[in-house]
Amino acid sequence: MRIDAYEDPGAPECRGGWRYLAWLVRRQWARCLAGAVLASAWMVLLAATPYLMARAVDHGLEPGDLGALAGWTGAMVAVGAVNAWLGVMRHRTMTKVRMDANFRTVKVVVGHATRLGAALRRQVGAGEVVTIGVGDVQTISTSLTAVGPGVGAVVAYAAVGGLMLSVSAGLALVVLLGVPLLGVALGPLMGRLQGRETEYRERQSVLTARIGDLAGGLRVLNGLGGKGLVADAFRRDSGRLREQGYRVGAVTSWIQALGVGLPMLFLALVTWLGARLAARGQISVGELVSVYGYVVALGWPVAFLIEMGHQLSRGVVAARRVVAFLHLEPEPDEGTRDAPAEPSALYDPASGARIAPGRLTVLVTSRPSDATEVLDRLGRYTPSDATWGDIPLTDIPLPQVRSRILVADPEADLFAGTLSDVVGAPDTDLRGAGNCATSHNAAADATQPTGADDKAHLTQALQAAAAEDIVRALPDGLQTLVAAQARDLSGGQRQRIRLARALLTDPEVLLAAEPTSALDAHTEATVADRLRHARQGRTTVLAATSPLLLDRADVVHHLIDGKVAATGTHRELLDTEPEYRALVARDDEDAEEEGAVEGEPGR
Repeated sequence: MRIDAYEDPGAPECRGGWRYLAWLVRRQWARCLAGAVLASAWMVLLAATPYLMARAVDHGLEPGDLGALAGWTGAMVAVGAVNAWLGVMRHRTMTKVRMDANFRTVKVVVGHATRLGAALRRQVGAGEVVTIGVGDVQTISTSLTAVGPGVGAVVAYAAVGGLMLSVSAGLALVVLLGVPLLGVALGPLMGRLQGRETEYRERQSVLTARIGDLAGGLRVLNGLGGKGLVADAFRRDSGRLREQGYRVGAVTSWIQALGVGLPMLFLALVTWLGARLAARGQISVGELVSVYGYVVALGWPVAFLIEMGHQLSRGVVAARRVVAFLHLEPEPDEGTRDAPAEPSALYDPASGARIAPGRLTVLVTSRPSDATEVLDRLGRYTPSDATWGDIPLTDIPLPQVRSRILVADPEADLFAGTLSDVVGAPDTDLRGAGNCATSHNAAADATQPTGADDKAHLTQALQAAAAEDIVRALPDGLQTLVAAQARDLSGGQRQRIRLARALLTDPEVLLAAEPTSALDAHTEATVADRLRHARQGRTTVLAATSPLLLDRADVVHHLIDGKVAATGTHRELLDTEPEYRALVARDDEDAEEEGAVEGEPGR
């Protein structure tokens, strides 16, 4: 009955929302069965209390038999004690059922997101993923309450109907027909709730994505004067979501109002009929007491049945969204040829850039997006005719490409945790699919150092990125907790942490866009020197316009309109290419002044 948050969740059922919920039940059928049995016994014993009370009145109190009264009273106490234990075990079991469904759905969604890799952002927005992970997962797990109290409510309802039959066939008929009539009354509202809930979730994902974009680009928006425009768009989306929330709330309020009001009317009818039978002498006083008790006991199963319908309506909507996400397919991988055994040249026909193995190459362009597109093609993140050696990249299995070529995204996610976890130290659990995946690469795990040299490799990576001062400045060094996206670090510090994380993987080929753009000249010069030394003999491609990096490059490709216009060393291109010189040259005096400055605090 133990829940393993790290076990294989299994292959999910993706043919529909109801089938997905059924799959969650099958994956823990023993626990769900136990929950159903415990809930059924608990609710049946709730109904048994009025039965025992009726016997105590008829066989003990009314004839004055104190022995019988004491016996039936003791039975009620024993049933109450057992029922208290059953209630605890029922709640504990159903909590495990919900936790298992929650963890299992999270693992399925995260695992599929990892398999999608770089294709994820092109197929679904970040807001959709966040809404699934935060809201839908919880809704799905809550809906599985139906397998415990939901089943127990049906059993208890039937049991109360049977007990009523021993009192009056007419009362039993009213009880047995009452809940189906409630279902007929609430059924249309349940269907409407599903439709309204689906639209609400869709609008919620759109707004969540806009919040993320707004928070992540607030400084840029301020600089461009576009904050007001985005704020207006956010206000409109927020208003639409609020209106849709009102519509969902309207349907929900009707369901809850009818769910409370109709059962009360139904139970009042049963009570009135029982009182009339007692007044006519058709049932005894004890039986009348039991009818009142049965009416009270019926409140639980009726309430659970209505709540079950409500939760299942919401749960199937959430499950359909999860299933839709699981239907997303990663980019096809039809590679069958092995990657070159030795370091080989990378070539991008679209731009004409040829990357010699073991060299430090820099791509220079006035449009950074052109250089980024070249890196994505060389890293096989976009379809292209790029080759590795003489082999098209598309002919090589993707895992081989990912294990040897790393594209270091300048905006790679930084998860909350200790700085050691953020960097991806080998003794942490995040160095594989967690940290390396956020560096725009799903692998590189095979190249991670292990064993006694782990600390030395980490120290070398931090030093190569000129990030050792960050560690010294933090109160607990590498064990200092860092906020999500490292918001408590400066932009330059975050950039160096990302570079250190990429260097720690020590890939055969490293492709990085603007790895020093947020650094002051002094720190940038240090990083340039150390990066060249750390990557000696390894293929490294940078997209940058900084003269400090260009001066240390073996080869520089100058791109114009996405095409290589000139190739050479930095100094050769300065002498022969006026456009290149205009793009990257800096006044010598300004460069000297910047080199003398230690940089902004925190950089």
